[in-house]
Amino acid sequence: MILSRDFYNRATLEVARDLIGKVLVHETRAGLASGIIVEAEAYIGESDKACHAAPGPTSRNAPLYGPPGIAYVYLNYGIHYLVNAVTEAEGWPAAVLIRALEPEDGIPLMRRRRAAARMKRPREFAVHELCRGPGNLTKALGVDLRNNLYDLTSSALRIEDHGLPERRVEWSRRIGINAAVEQEWRVYALDSAAVSGSRRDRVTANAVRG
Repeated sequence: MILSRDFYNRATLEVARDLIGKVLVHETRAGLASGIIVEAEAYIGESDKACHAAPGPTSRNAPLYGPPGIAYVYLNYGIHYLVNAVTEAEGWPAAVLIRALEPEDGIPLMRRRRAAARMKRPREFAVHELCRGPGNLTKALGVDLRNNLYDLTSSALRIEDHGLPERRVEWSRRIGINAAVEQEWRVYALDSAAVSGSRRDRVTANAVRG
């Protein structure tokens, strides 16, 4: 079942938590690839200095101000494409960054895509490494700027509920950013080897929560 617009039209932290265990799917001419979301980060409003909406509305961040359930895809540092799900009511800029997946469908295709990007042999990638990190998962799923503004509720790039068991999660500070690092807006599945970040990040998160 594809997640509805109402799923995204809620508080961003609630959406981030509920995305853990849902499935990101991308259908292309090369085939279908999908993975279970095991790590996500929330970015909320113009007051969040780490959010792209911090400077106010621009042509680049316009998707953040659009309707909930739309994909916001951008090029990060000129290297990696990152995919976000826009949340909350139209006009309020917020989104959830998808940071890691557990590969489900299309694993051979994911391996070929990752290998082409890294000039490695496909078999060199362990399954849990294929979609570990927001830039790696877009490579594995074939997501790029052409997918910006795709409707996650009805397009080839979508998020589905497969009725999977609920996962135990932990919250931590966001990683890979230099501003607003005190916000504990990163959520991840405790039992997943696909979660990005170092072991130190996870230990620190547990210490913060404890």
